[in-house]
Amino acid sequence: MIETVISPVRARPRWERPALGGLLAVTAVGYLWGLGASGWANSYYAAAVQAGTWSWKALLFGSLDPGNVITVDKPPAALWVMGLSGRLFGFSAWSMLLPQAVMGVASVALLYAAVRRWSGAGVALGAAAVLAFTPAAVLVFRYNNPDALLVLLMVAAGYTTVRAIDAAGRRAGTRWVLATGVLLGFGFLAKMLQVMLVVPALVGVYLLVADVSWRRRVGQLAGAAVAMVVSAGWYVALVELWPASSRPYIGGSKGNSLLELALGYNGLGRIFGRGGGPRPGPGPVGGPTQGPGPGDPHVVILGPGGPGFGRSPGIARMFNPDFGGNIGWLLPAAVLALVAGLWLTRRAPRTDRTRAGLVLWGLWLLVHGAVFSFMGGIVHPYYVAAMAPGLAGVLAVGGGQVWARREHPAARGVLAAGVLGTAVTGVVLLGRTPEFLPWLCYAVLGGAGLAVALLLVRHRGRWVMVVALVAVVAVAGGAVGYSADTALRAYRGGVISAGPANGLDMPGAPGAPGAPGVARGGPGAAVVDDPALVALLRSAGTRWAAAAVGSDDAGGLALASGTAVMDIGGFNGSDPAPTPEQFQDWVARGEVRYFVSPHQTHTPPRGAGGELTAGQRIEDWVRAHYRATTMGDYTVYDLSSPPAAGR
Repeated sequence: MIETVISPVRARPRWERPALGGLLAVTAVGYLWGLGASGWANSYYAAAVQAGTWSWKALLFGSLDPGNVITVDKPPAALWVMGLSGRLFGFSAWSMLLPQAVMGVASVALLYAAVRRWSGAGVALGAAAVLAFTPAAVLVFRYNNPDALLVLLMVAAGYTTVRAIDAAGRRAGTRWVLATGVLLGFGFLAKMLQVMLVVPALVGVYLLVADVSWRRRVGQLAGAAVAMVVSAGWYVALVELWPASSRPYIGGSKGNSLLELALGYNGLGRIFGRGGGPRPGPGPVGGPTQGPGPGDPHVVILGPGGPGFGRSPGIARMFNPDFGGNIGWLLPAAVLALVAGLWLTRRAPRTDRTRAGLVLWGLWLLVHGAVFSFMGGIVHPYYVAAMAPGLAGVLAVGGGQVWARREHPAARGVLAAGVLGTAVTGVVLLGRTPEFLPWLCYAVLGGAGLAVALLLVRHRGRWVMVVALVAVVAVAGGAVGYSADTALRAYRGGVISAGPANGLDMPGAPGAPGAPGVARGGPGAAVVDDPALVALLRSAGTRWAAAAVGSDDAGGLALASGTAVMDIGGFNGSDPAPTPEQFQDWVARGEVRYFVSPHQTHTPPRGAGGELTAGQRIEDWVRAHYRATTMGDYTVYDLSSPPAAGR
């Protein structure tokens, strides 16, 4: 007989508060430990945070420099949080990353609160622990990409949905539904349409479970949709209605439009790979080639195996060498727990809370998994942090249901299959980095074998906790090992992935804070440590100390020198801002002192008709009119000298 939980109020066991406090303390230590070791992390976003600490206008729009030439290619909500932290504590790598770590701890606490209302403290503690120690989550909560805020807002929306269902039929229920819409709207301002991947789960569970009429459920969800549009739309309207001549260009867009950016480059382009950035396909491994169509700067093809672009789409993507170490460890067990849990609750009433939890977290996991597996545009391994709450919730709720019925042979068989399947998955993933704790594979397999043996013969009395402990250690060993290693490494650039093969050893790592030279790891990874160049920029005394094409060089120069450096062309230098005419006018007025170019310049893609981009035209003009001086790894042009003095 399946018990239907009508009241979500549960008595707190005596161990609950200490256990939760301990988990949150361990999570906080893990997310905060050595937090500044990654330095500026993704210098693309770090430069925008720095600009926001100098200029309120730059903070509002997410500009890459305080002169407000061009924005990042995402909405600025995450930058608002990091920028305000920089204004409060002083701008540094630590103050920039501190809010990310705090958001991680808050996400774990909110997931606990959401799961506890329907499934109790023990299950909730398991779900919170899985989220806390998922490698992709550890990575994004210690980094300055916008995913940390996205995950927090999504988990908060899950919590408010749970509260809305519990309060359905009362006025408070409608308020919780509207709060969900508001949170999703701000999620759009964190990472645009990616927040919509959680909507099927939230809408689906409310339609299924809320104890009000069908008409009222639909009406409340319509109100939530309006709230979502309003909470995101105010900013979209502000940007679209603000005179384009007095605001920065919207980076990543083709028409200087935030709405077009959301639907194109950060929307359908991510799914289908056209009209919005790189996508997997034939071509040289690991390197961009010209995209389909006559030189579209927003479409690039990357070869299968190109780092950080997901390899070939398909059901196995979540276990491939790029994604597996980030999320794959517990996926088989989570799917098995979902199937088993739904079977056990198949005869439950519509409002049953256990099945509601399975629907909520299960849809969350499945929708994210399907989209990330099959999307044809840009997809990076760290994106899967957004599916970690679903994985954690469904594994804990479904696994808890099976564990509660372990007296039945079929339930013990499911538990044994889950332990063995997860152990085998862990061994396969660990085998890809044989130099990483080689003994761990044997420990995982041995622990799994022992857990299964104990489960099959000793599942009662005092053996219960021994079986549970051994099974948890065997199942979680690989993921916890990868998470701990991720927390102890530094990372650089925009393409990051959890695990020992992808980070930088903190002491003396190339590109680590204080390391000499310039470390490059792809866009957003530049670290400049040339004292002469830094001193030159600091002595400029102009509105922009320098200008450089693309975010890698502009961001690195701005962060190293603490000066305003104009990012020409945005992320990869292909956006049409500033125009050559604007740049030449600023130079003529003495507002830009230097133009800086690396010796090995990455040439931005050509425009839609094959013509030179604005950044290429500006660089060609500078080279033709100003004399070059070599400084370390860079070529520097002094734009204060008359053009006639150039070559």
